[in-house]
Amino acid sequence: MNKSVFRLEVRNISKSYSGCVANHQVNLAIQPGEIRGLLGENGAGKSTLMKIIYGLVRPDAGEIFWEGRQVNINSPESAISLLIGMVFQHFNLFETLTVTENIALTLPRSEKWDLSRVAKRIITLSAVYELNIDCDRPVHTLCVGEKQRLEILRCLYHRAKLLILDEPTAVLTPQETEKLFATLRQIASDGCSILFSSHKLLEVQSLCSHATVLRQGQVVANCNPKAETPANLVRMMIGADMQKAGDSEDSEKEELFSASSSDVHLIDSKKRKQQPPGPVCLLVKDLHLKPQNPYGTTLHNINLEIHTGEIVGIAGVAGNGQTQLLSALSGEIISPQAEMIMLGEMPIGKSNVTQRRRLGLGYVPEERLEKSVVPSLSLLENALLTAHGQGLLRRGMIRFGKLKTWTQRICDAFNVNPPGVNSVAANLSGGNLQKFIMGREISQNPAVLIAAHPSWGTDAIATAKIHEALIEMRDTSAAVLVISEDLDELFALCDRIGAIYKGQVSPLKPIAHTNRDEIGSWMGGVGFN
Repeated sequence: MNKSVFRLEVRNISKSYSGCVANHQVNLAIQPGEIRGLLGENGAGKSTLMKIIYGLVRPDAGEIFWEGRQVNINSPESAISLLIGMVFQHFNLFETLTVTENIALTLPRSEKWDLSRVAKRIITLSAVYELNIDCDRPVHTLCVGEKQRLEILRCLYHRAKLLILDEPTAVLTPQETEKLFATLRQIASDGCSILFSSHKLLEVQSLCSHATVLRQGQVVANCNPKAETPANLVRMMIGADMQKAGDSEDSEKEELFSASSSDVHLIDSKKRKQQPPGPVCLLVKDLHLKPQNPYGTTLHNINLEIHTGEIVGIAGVAGNGQTQLLSALSGEIISPQAEMIMLGEMPIGKSNVTQRRRLGLGYVPEERLEKSVVPSLSLLENALLTAHGQGLLRRGMIRFGKLKTWTQRICDAFNVNPPGVNSVAANLSGGNLQKFIMGREISQNPAVLIAAHPSWGTDAIATAKIHEALIEMRDTSAAVLVISEDLDELFALCDRIGAIYKGQVSPLKPIAHTNRDEIGSWMGGVGFN
């Protein structure tokens, strides 16, 4: 194909939601074989633009050109017919169907009914790209990382000419990210174009040859990220807002965006006051739990002690029992014996989710849309789901004034955009929804907070805000357990850290006595015991 013809070009794309401008006259062009980064803060309009290109959202104005000719992409089916694939931040999967069936649904009629043939190709692709997924598993049995692999496999199956990736590394380990990047470079070398959205600037600089920067729905820059410093990229994304904040805050924001993985730990550790841990607040003793479905992971003799005034991290590659551990700790799954899980002096292994919340256990699940919120409800209504015990009810009746004030306080404190309490949860970007969910749980001041992927999909400034709030909880004698695949996050936050592998949890080590290489090896089962 003639290199002078763009694979994709969008001209003057605009889109608004109820008066809120998501995209305003956006122009973007991608060459064959190009890996283009898409940068911007949460709410800058990245997800809306990608959904327009994929046919999930209709633009209010503008034109789309595919390989030199104008096209009307009015549905994902029409995008797929052009060989456009998208990996979603919020997974677009049928939970009750298998991996094979989910991929088959997107195929032409002549192919979709031959499931054995589809499965064989999935197995081949899975082996070639080391994505490791079982074709026969129902999607609802997959953890977050495995669902993301399925999304990537689905695009690879279609031999996409344009691959759109919305925060694809948010829940991947460093090793998995390296493998993914090797795969993406190979795909691009074969002529596939890639649009890569990420808040991790070092990843964008490593992978992308060009980048488009959005701010408040508008394109403010096109650049070669490899030729820019992280600080310059931050200035492009933040713009005038940084200048208003003052020199010291500007410098801090630039550090947070531009820091390498080891620097992030040093930056955040300065904000943590050193203090001896208090008494044990959450105790897990010899927890053994069989999976609730044939594809789950058995938990083997889990032993954990989490003290007041500390943050403990559990790292692990997706599919090693994190989902079962979260369910057991939160009360979604009842333990065989009440004494297997203790909250202070109270045995809670037999208590359900509601009872544990009343005793002071907060919880942020790993599935944002499936378990944390009801997408069709407003932020106001979603705030009430877990925070009704904060004086928001009187004799069974909702105190709407207090509920509105409570919800608005969360939106203001965590900079949720759009900030309107009547905004429907499904209309928020992934990062803004995560800020709301974390804010809702932190604001209830639980004695123990269990959080999975606390900064999933948030930009660096929002991540810093969430981290600061968790550290403040720790400094006021709460206990925090973070389960994540992001080692940068765990080393930035935690006082002690361990790993989970095939349903077993390693001993916990103080951060000062370990490093990313050791924990990364444990995540893969090397030197685990």
